[in-house]
Amino acid sequence: MKKRICILNTGGTIGMVPTEQGFAPKKGVLAELLKEMPELNDTAMPLWDVIEFDPLLDSSNMTVEQWGHIGEVIARNYDNYDGFVVLHGTDTMSYTASALSFMLENLGKPVILTGSQIPLCQLRSDGRDNIISSMIIAAQGVAQEVCLYFAGKLLRGNRSTKISADQLVAFESPNYPPLATVGIDIKYNSSALKEPPLASFSLRPMQQVPIGVLKFFPGIQFNLFESIMTEKLHGIVLETFGAGNIPSYDNDLPAIIKKAFDKGTIVTVCSQCLQGTTKLGAYATSSPLKDAGAVSGYDMTTEAAVTKLYYLFSCGYSRDMIKELMEKDLRGELSR
Repeated sequence: MKKRICILNTGGTIGMVPTEQGFAPKKGVLAELLKEMPELNDTAMPLWDVIEFDPLLDSSNMTVEQWGHIGEVIARNYDNYDGFVVLHGTDTMSYTASALSFMLENLGKPVILTGSQIPLCQLRSDGRDNIISSMIIAAQGVAQEVCLYFAGKLLRGNRSTKISADQLVAFESPNYPPLATVGIDIKYNSSALKEPPLASFSLRPMQQVPIGVLKFFPGIQFNLFESIMTEKLHGIVLETFGAGNIPSYDNDLPAIIKKAFDKGTIVTVCSQCLQGTTKLGAYATSSPLKDAGAVSGYDMTTEAAVTKLYYLFSCGYSRDMIKELMEKDLRGELSR
């Protein structure tokens, strides 16, 4: 029996058309473009249906609410399809891929996010290969997790990050190998793939909670950010230098972090470096964060750390449990 794939069109460059204001999504266009692709009607391709979201969004406008909508559509159609392909804008694709990896609990089917740097309506669009390969990978059912496919590489969704705004190789997985490489053949990296789930699939909707991200830079004046460290802030991700280091010229930060921690804010330390891991306490300049109650994000991307915080708060866990789980691998998002 032929496999059946559900294509979710959320918007993004791949389905955009030129307008007087520049490229923008237009209702119904992508479905027509897909019908005109002879490759998708080849006997070797799976059967497919398209669900188009309304409104179609530039991914810069994606929010927690939209993540929930995508998750709900997948959950509602979970038993009707062998896999899912989510067409999405590239700017926040890694955030959505990370969010879905946590929301879709015990996922036993491929969910592949993809898109393009050049609209499908354009002559040189990279969207054709991205869609075709994503559909084949979704139908094969080998990678039973949330993935991101782009430019010949299948990446774990919550390990991916966007690295280029104008190159066709737009995404990378800095701290984890590709799940598959696509050339003449699709070659899976079996040692990198997640094991099939042992429990039944379920959806954990995400709630909008106050979460922030603070990127350090030379000369940063920490007292300017004290006003956001209130009991209303549930979690914050700090993008620090190197392995978790912070400037030692200003003693304000440890006190601010301690104050936030005492008020219940979960402070997670990630690195600005694409590769490597945070090691709180490895250097004297990172010890104040550890002493103030911050937790290590290890080699998580910022995208994974942010969406993991949303997920854990949505589960209703206590602050102590969230702090503990932020340092544990839940969906392959960190090496621990």
